[in-house]
Amino acid sequence: MSTANPDFLLREDEVEITAIRAQGAGGQNVNKVSNAVHLRFDIKASSLPDEIKARLLEFKDQRISADGVVVIKAQQYRSLERNSFAAIERLRTLIAEAAFIPARRRATKPTRNSQKRRVDGKVLRGKVKALRGRVSDS
Repeated sequence: MSTANPDFLLREDEVEITAIRAQGAGGQNVNKVSNAVHLRFDIKASSLPDEIKARLLEFKDQRISADGVVVIKAQQYRSLERNSFAAIERLRTLIAEAAFIPARRRATKPTRNSQKRRVDGKVLRGKVKALRGRVSDS
């Protein structure tokens, strides 16, 4: 089918696409033509790496059922092919989010000079504000 990440391949036999009737307005034709798409992808039975499977199953996403099946409904377009492509793109995006690992943050200390600059700025600001007081006649 396509690559979501260079490390793994999304296989066509693991994705089940079913044509369904779209909801909403569409006139008489909407009751005859099945243009919307239901995409089903079983995370546990897929060939994805185990760490990506685990991260996908941890997602708090309403498209992922309790038994680990991703269900995506696409009905934005009027053609079955475009809706199929849109559903696959959404699945790719979901997998790419699970594959992305943010860099760990390393705690650092502010330098002595930056601390001094900060305090000097605060002292200067305090002096400016002190000058705003009432002027006495003495």
